[in-house]
Amino acid sequence: MSDDVPLYIDCGSHGKRVAAVVCRHMIQASEPVGFVENSSDPNDLQAWCERCEKMFLAEGDKTEAFERFNDRVIVCYVCYGALKAKHSKGE
Repeated sequence: MSDDVPLYIDCGSHGKRVAAVVCRHMIQASEPVGFVENSSDPNDLQAWCERCEKMFLAEGDKTEAFERFNDRVIVCYVCYGALKAKHSKGE
């Protein structure tokens, strides 16, 4: 995402909102899987779970194998906040 102009999506639950990116594991999990934010830029909302973090560190970068494993999903920032609350493990 750009620092200048945020990307918007039309969330079925929340309407037109700023977009964010999470790994598919967060969407599918019923139990907390961890929440690792990948950007210090407050306008660039990206996060993945602890398993994705381990894969990223093992791969050393966002490789094709990592991207397939991560299987990112675009969500709105409201959904991102809810996923952060659900998957953060006492942080």
